[in-house]
Amino acid sequence: MRFPSLLLVPGVFLCALSPPTSRAEQRGSEEKLLVVTVATKETDGFRRFLRSAKHFNYTVKVLGRGQKWRGGDYMSAPGGGQKVQLLKEALEEMKDEDKIILFIDSYDVVFASGPKELLKKFKQTRHKVVFSSETLIWPDRHLEDKHPHVMEGNRFLGSGGFIGYLPNIKEMISDWSGKDDDSDQLFFTKIYIDAAKRKSINITLDSKCRLFQNLHGALDEVVLKFEDSRVRARNVLYDTLPVIVHGNGPTKLQINYLGNYIPNTWTFESGCTVCHEDLRPLTALKESEYPLVVIGIFIQQPTPFVTVFFERLLKLQYPKNRLKLFIYNQEVHHERQVSSFLKDHGNLYQDVKFIGPEEEMDGAESRNLGFDMCRKDADCDYFFSVDIEVVLKNENLLKILIEQNLPIVAPMITRSGRLWSNFWGALSADGYYARSEDYVDIVQGRRVGVWNVPYVSSVYLVNAGLLRSELTDYNLFNSDVLDPDMAYCHTARSKGIFMYVTNMHSFGRILSTENYQTNHLHNDLWQIFENPVDWQERYIHENYTLIMKNKLIETPCPDVYWFPVFSEVACNHLVEEMEHYGKWSGGANVDTRIQGGYENVPTIDIHMNQINFEKNWHKFLLEYIAPITEKMYPGYYTKV
Repeated sequence: MRFPSLLLVPGVFLCALSPPTSRAEQRGSEEKLLVVTVATKETDGFRRFLRSAKHFNYTVKVLGRGQKWRGGDYMSAPGGGQKVQLLKEALEEMKDEDKIILFIDSYDVVFASGPKELLKKFKQTRHKVVFSSETLIWPDRHLEDKHPHVMEGNRFLGSGGFIGYLPNIKEMISDWSGKDDDSDQLFFTKIYIDAAKRKSINITLDSKCRLFQNLHGALDEVVLKFEDSRVRARNVLYDTLPVIVHGNGPTKLQINYLGNYIPNTWTFESGCTVCHEDLRPLTALKESEYPLVVIGIFIQQPTPFVTVFFERLLKLQYPKNRLKLFIYNQEVHHERQVSSFLKDHGNLYQDVKFIGPEEEMDGAESRNLGFDMCRKDADCDYFFSVDIEVVLKNENLLKILIEQNLPIVAPMITRSGRLWSNFWGALSADGYYARSEDYVDIVQGRRVGVWNVPYVSSVYLVNAGLLRSELTDYNLFNSDVLDPDMAYCHTARSKGIFMYVTNMHSFGRILSTENYQTNHLHNDLWQIFENPVDWQERYIHENYTLIMKNKLIETPCPDVYWFPVFSEVACNHLVEEMEHYGKWSGGANVDTRIQGGYENVPTIDIHMNQINFEKNWHKFLLEYIAPITEKMYPGYYTKV
């Protein structure tokens, strides 16, 4: 930015404006900007960083690719000296003194705006080097008093991002002689608090977060700003729109959340703008060329509609000779359904491994074993984990997940009529569930896309390459304090592996297993309250909802109406349940089951309350018979 020349004469104010910056000059300035970062490994976070840089046409130079990281672990102790050494070596080869260097981290950084805005804000500082700022001092609190005071804004230096002219940055790091695991933050802090060096190099801090936004210590200050088909992070404390957002320290989940929207990844106007990028299409492949998938099925508790689960598994639109099954059943109650499925259909699959109740294997160990089956199988491309309570409604589910081409991806499923789902949008301080700002909108379908989340469960697809590289530990699901799925997700997060949930399609739902009793022959009949949608699909005739529309009601005699209501399965189950109970009445007038003990019109029967089905039957009459009754007998209303 060019500033006017001022001439002050008593009573007169003269302002000689310099000519405006031309577009050519602006382009030239942007061409002299070089983004430099260090990435020894190509992580999910690094790929996100590159996508955001590409979105705004930044030129990026990556240092350290393929090298071993020896810079320490930021989460447990200071480190990062290796970055400074790599930067120093790279700058020695650069000679253009007008070049502007932006040096930033990459695994936990996204760009929110382009080079034009970045350079404009940098030049407005009138300094040669500008560092990001933080509210917290780290790693040496004893240096707090030596930091210059600022009129407004953050006082402490953040080494995760700085911008400056090449000669000044060269001068700043010329004295570096530290080890790879020495602290880069401490090195730059000592330069900054040295008044002579600070003046010589001409360093300042971006105290109001106009260029850089470090999230650590500032989570309450940062919100998403949706405006004119753009999404930015806004610092509400200083009312600024930072160009670069950095999830430094323990704020990786927060940068992942912001990265679901920035830069323009999801907008209200366009929805998800990247969901169809980098896909792995299967349509052109022959069936023999489809990826090999190991499907892990886990039965850990008595669950309704297990037979229906296996029926839906058979309907998955995927070549069965490219599927292997790993079935873990902890419940004796479900042995009959599993055995029946394997006997009738097991030979359709390339291979089947079954772990039954008699092996007394716990849930965590079974999941470890399932992962390891895929890990050790050189042909295995994916592991598809599905719990028995998952209702697989979308027959193309497996294809859709594979085509997403993501490390770990789950189809979003919910419990019918509730906000409960198989993902968490955020975590609490102790690592358990917390509701993110967008959770309800995602669950209810008001925001549709593919979302980076901290936890998925119940059903998800894992790229087998991860199991052979990052997730090689056999005991992924073991923990002394966490549930198996939480332990597994914690490990994935700690290794920087992104987990996604997609609600781009309708995939199904998850059953409620609460109050599921196993003391009947056909226990699913009692699920009209806990799982009403699944009960209806199983037991109500397929044409019931078409009764009025298609005039399916017959009239065999006046005022008598005949219409389809029960499915054939329902009829069979009701008959078999009564026969199984077997305590039929004698057909006499004396009947101790009823009040008064006398039946005027005796029949040989079993009352619904004898099998504890009376409330369920009443619910059935209320939901499915009463509505038809009220339509056919106008003016008549019934509470059944």
